[in-house]
Amino acid sequence: MIARLHDPQYGRWAAQIKATGGCRQPIHLRGHVLHIDQATGALLHRYSTATEPDGVLRVPCKTRRASRCPSCAETYRADTYHLIRAGLAGGKGVPETVSAHPCLFVTLTAPSFGTVHTRRERDGKLLPCHPRRDAETCPHGRVESCTSRHGTDDECLGEPLCPDCYDYTGAVFFNGLAPELWRRFTLALRRHVAKLTGHSVKALREELTIAFAKVAEYQRRGAVHFHAVIRLDGPEGPDSPPPAWATADVLAQAVQHAHQAVTVKAPAVDGKPSAVLRWGAQLDVRPITLGGDLTDQAVAGYIAKYATKAAECVGTLDRRINPTEDLATLPIREHPRRLIAECFRLGALDGLGDLRLAEWAHMLGFRGHFSTKSRHYSTTLGKMRAERVDHRRDEAVSTGRLPLFEEDTVLVISHWAYAGKGLSAGDAVLAAALTEMPVSDHSSRLEPSHG
Repeated sequence: MIARLHDPQYGRWAAQIKATGGCRQPIHLRGHVLHIDQATGALLHRYSTATEPDGVLRVPCKTRRASRCPSCAETYRADTYHLIRAGLAGGKGVPETVSAHPCLFVTLTAPSFGTVHTRRERDGKLLPCHPRRDAETCPHGRVESCTSRHGTDDECLGEPLCPDCYDYTGAVFFNGLAPELWRRFTLALRRHVAKLTGHSVKALREELTIAFAKVAEYQRRGAVHFHAVIRLDGPEGPDSPPPAWATADVLAQAVQHAHQAVTVKAPAVDGKPSAVLRWGAQLDVRPITLGGDLTDQAVAGYIAKYATKAAECVGTLDRRINPTEDLATLPIREHPRRLIAECFRLGALDGLGDLRLAEWAHMLGFRGHFSTKSRHYSTTLGKMRAERVDHRRDEAVSTGRLPLFEEDTVLVISHWAYAGKGLSAGDAVLAAALTEMPVSDHSSRLEPSHG
């Protein structure tokens, strides 16, 4: 740390750290950018990392996971918030009239795979977990009852009352097949809207567009469920109003039908027939309004929050797990340990390679995208990032850090190579002071490039 402070290039190093926004695992790049006049071949401007501190340029890691980098995850969360809200209230190229389109907030849950410890409240009063007067004893000798009133940080939340009775195979298959179940849900939704309104599916597309944005969330028991915004538009998307017959009630009926109707078959394993997986019995369908409890801001904030999370709330690791690792030595709870072990067991069976369960064992079998949307819902994260790049380029030109060129006449040649990531222990302390981030939120090690 002292050596960094006395480095003649400390000012430039500090500027790089601030430009990353406090990223705790910045990516190190080596390379150069050349601006060449296409007509004459003259070199107009050159940038090279050779003159930068340590000969590298530090850029944000841009991860979405708050457990890895709170700073970059906050940028992703903010982008997701504006993307979702634009589809509810307008903005980012979406007209404000979209706020008048019928729109629902839908939560699709996972089915039960066994009784788990839970926290229950009623009218502000904390209730016992699973109280049963005449509780039976399971085949493994455990009483199927729990009279404890669990706190919010109780480690047993989400744990099965009897791990040996819990259907770990079904839980892993549900996570692995949840993306396919969602796809079938969207298809059934369109078909039932067409049926309710007297249209064929083809004719419906000419009058109505069903747009959505969703995010996946892990429950404490390790099963994923989906929160989705579903909106009705005219044939041209958010720029056109839906027909008068396309109401929130029609959409709600279609959601309830699709929730009950869609299924997906799990593969047959262990000599048992293939199980039929469906959504859980709990279904939450609520209209989104500009006023009231469920506003566009509340929904956008809720979805954006979960867009930066993964399976860490279950107690698993935020990294890939190698099948050769000793699961017993991993610092995780027993329940996710069993789910991970089941992913590896099923992944090694013939005919299950397409599910890639072993590769996604750290995600408990779920390999789908956490945040997705239909094409016409609103803007895209790519467009928002491109606007940010343009803004920073314009700022660099206005402050004189980058010459102003005619883009049509200048050829830009760039070459970049990965040179490592992270911060040394001393750099992490200084970066925390510069960006007002806790020291613990910075990487305490530097990971160099290995070729």
